[in-house]
Amino acid sequence: MKYLAQAAVAAAALWLAGCQSASSDKTTETSESAAGTATSTAGNKELNGLFGQFWDKQSRLDPLSATAQGDNRYNDQLPNDGTRAYRDTLRNFYQGYLTRLEQFDRSKLDANDRLSYDIFQYQMQQNLAGLKLTTWMMPFNQFYALPLTLGQMGSGKGIQPFKTVKDYDNWLGRVKGFTVWADTAIANFRQGMQAGVVLPRALVVKMVPELRDLAVADPTKSLFYSPISDFPKDFSAADKTRLAAAYKQAISTELNPTFQKLGTFLQTEYLPKARSTSGLGAIPGGPAMYTYLVANSTTTDKTPAEIYQLGLSEVARIRAEMERVKASVGFKGDLKAFFRFMETDKRFTPYKTPAQVLAAFETIHQRMEPNLKKMFNHVPKTPFEIRQTEAFRAASASAEYNQGSPDGSRPGIFYVPILNATKFNTNSGMESLFLHEAIPGHHYQISLQQENTNLPKFRRFGGQNAYVEGWALYCESLGKELGLYQDPYQYMGALGDEQLRAVRLVVDTGLHSRNMTREQAIQYMLDNLLLSKQDATSAIERYMAIPGQALGYKIGALKIRELRTKYEKQLGNKFSLSAFHDAILQDGSMPLAVLEKKMDAWAATQK
Repeated sequence: MKYLAQAAVAAAALWLAGCQSASSDKTTETSESAAGTATSTAGNKELNGLFGQFWDKQSRLDPLSATAQGDNRYNDQLPNDGTRAYRDTLRNFYQGYLTRLEQFDRSKLDANDRLSYDIFQYQMQQNLAGLKLTTWMMPFNQFYALPLTLGQMGSGKGIQPFKTVKDYDNWLGRVKGFTVWADTAIANFRQGMQAGVVLPRALVVKMVPELRDLAVADPTKSLFYSPISDFPKDFSAADKTRLAAAYKQAISTELNPTFQKLGTFLQTEYLPKARSTSGLGAIPGGPAMYTYLVANSTTTDKTPAEIYQLGLSEVARIRAEMERVKASVGFKGDLKAFFRFMETDKRFTPYKTPAQVLAAFETIHQRMEPNLKKMFNHVPKTPFEIRQTEAFRAASASAEYNQGSPDGSRPGIFYVPILNATKFNTNSGMESLFLHEAIPGHHYQISLQQENTNLPKFRRFGGQNAYVEGWALYCESLGKELGLYQDPYQYMGALGDEQLRAVRLVVDTGLHSRNMTREQAIQYMLDNLLLSKQDATSAIERYMAIPGQALGYKIGALKIRELRTKYEKQLGNKFSLSAFHDAILQDGSMPLAVLEKKMDAWAATQK
C-alpha cells in the first residue's frame, strides 16, 4: 500500500528536509480510567498551549500537510523546503520546542499529558536526528515525489479543495512556487552527484516518464486543467473566463516547462551518474542513514540484523501455513505451482468492468459488518467511499487509503488501481486488503484519531509508522473472526499479504544493510509470494526508494498481537476483545514502547 495521503505528503516533505518521518492519525469517544488512558487536553494548560503553538507553526512550515488535515489557511503556499535555510529553520523549530517541553516536570503531569509528553519528546528527538542526514541530496524519487503529489492535488480529486473562487486562486498561488522548488531539487541532486549520494539507476529510469507524462502540449488536455472542466455551478461567467485563462497560462508557462526541465535533467545529467547498487549501505553515510530510518519506522531499538532474522523466521512460519492450505484443497504440485495456478486459472478473474471490482469490495464490507459491531464499541463518524484510482497515477500506484477531513466534509477513500478489470485477480487478497486499507484498518484508526478533539493536534494528525501500519496489518489477522477467509483461496491471498510483510523484513534489511542486489531481492519475493515479476520489481523499487518504511507493518502488528495474547492469558474471562481494540485506538498513534506501557496500565484496571 502507498502510505496515507497525509503521510505521503508529510513524509515526502520531511524526506526533502532530511528527516523522513511517518505521519497518520485516529480516536473518538473514550472514558478516562485509573489506568490513565488519555481522553482530555484539559490537564496542564501551559503544556497543551505549547502543543497548540507548535501545531500552528508547523502548519505554516508544512502547508501541504495542513491542507491534508483540512486546515485551508495556507492552501496558496508551496514552501521551498529543499533549502539549507529551510532545514535550519526546522532544526531551530524542533530544538526550541524540545527545550521548552523538557522544562515541564513530567512526574507532575496527569496521565494524558504524560502520554503527550512522551510522544512529543520522541518525535522532536527523531526529527532532529533526521536533520543530520544527507537525504536532502536525493530530494525525490518515483514513490515520494512532490511533482506527483502536485498532480494528484491539482487534478481536483485530491486534498486540494476546488469549491470556491478563492480555492481556484489558491491553487494558482501554490503553482507559482513549483519552479523555484524544482530548481532547488536539481541543485540538491547535483550536490548529491558530487558527494556520491545518488539514487539507484533503476529508480531514475522510472522517474523520467512520470515527469514527462505530466507535461501536455495542449493545456486544456492537461490533468491540471481538470478543475476548469468541472467548475461549481455558482461561479460567475467572468470568474470562469478569468480562471480558465489563468490556468492555461500556468500550465503553459509554469507547470509544463518545470516538468520538462526535471525530466530532461534526470535523463541527460543525473541518470549517467546514478548508481548501479541498490541499497543505502553503498553510499557515503548510508549505514547511519539506514539505522536512523529503521528506528524511525519501527519505533524500536531493533537492529537491521535482528529484523532480518525475524523476517526469515516469519517467512518460514507463514510458508508452512501456505503448504497446509495447498494440501487442504487437494493441489498436488509445489507451492510455486500453486501460486501459478491461483494467478492463471480463469475462475479467479471473473470481472468485466472496474465497477464490478469496486462492487466486490463493497460486498466484503457488507459481509463482515455484523461482526464488526461485536469487536468495536466505537466507530468513526467520517464517511467512507471506495473509488478507482485515477488513471494518471494508476500504473505505479498501490491500493491506498486517503483519510477524510476531520469535519466529515471529505470522506475517507479506499483507492483501488484497476488497469484492466478482466485481469483483476480475486486471489490478490481482496478481503485482507480491505481489512487493511479500509475497515477496520486505516479508516477506523485514522478517522477515530482525527475525530477525537480531546487530543492535542500533533496527536490527532500525527503518527508513527509502526503503530499505523501495525494496526492495519493486525486487522488483516481478524479476517476469520469477522466472517471472512471462508474461501481457502481468499485465505491463501491473506497469507500472501502477511507473507509480503514478512518478506519485507528480509529484503529491506537485505538491500540496505547486507548488500542484497535488486535482482536478488526480486527473486526472493518471487520464491515466496504469488507475485508477477512486474509486481515484485515495483515492490523492491519501492523499498529501494523509501528505506525502512516497509518494516513498520510487521513489527507493529507483532507487538499488537503480542499484547492481545498477553492480556487474554492474564485476564481470562475478563478479557474483552472490543475493549482491547477500543483501548488500542482511543489515544491515537504512539511509539510502540509507549503503547505497551499504556496498555499494561489498561489491563491492570480490567482485573
